[in-house]
Amino acid sequence: MSRRLRFRGESRHKVDGKGRVSIPASFRRVLEAGDPDWTEGLNPNFVIVYGDHRRKYLECYTIEEMEAVEDRIASMKRGDPKRRILERLFSTQALTTSVDETGRIVLPAKLRQKIGIEGEAYFASNVDTFQIWEPSVYEAEELAKAEEFLDDLPDDFDPMQLLDEEGV
Repeated sequence: MSRRLRFRGESRHKVDGKGRVSIPASFRRVLEAGDPDWTEGLNPNFVIVYGDHRRKYLECYTIEEMEAVEDRIASMKRGDPKRRILERLFSTQALTTSVDETGRIVLPAKLRQKIGIEGEAYFASNVDTFQIWEPSVYEAEELAKAEEFLDDLPDDFDPMQLLDEEGV
């Protein structure tokens, strides 16, 4: 039985003038495992989704994870307004790219401008996906939300209780 690799961790990476940025090594292993066409010596492909609902970050999917999303969309009734919105957000406003031999990708200028990335990018895992943020925006938005949530909890709070609340 093989185990499924997941995205874990966070890191900051320099972005050069051409938009090249290194993908965290552990993320690259997940991208390789999630690309059915990848074999040793090839560069893994993945999908960057930048749809309008993602105004502050880019969301990155393995090929397999993106195909699972696309399968769910395809199972919806044609002509359904929700399907059309999802097709636009997950297909039209998405970019398939690959990691190069040095572990880098090129973030197109359009995507860098959309989320304000200049000299650095912040990579944050999200279990099945990972996000790319402008570092100060991530700190101001995501970390502040988490701290605010945690500040309202008792000192002896066990985060596993959140899973129990969801019926997991």
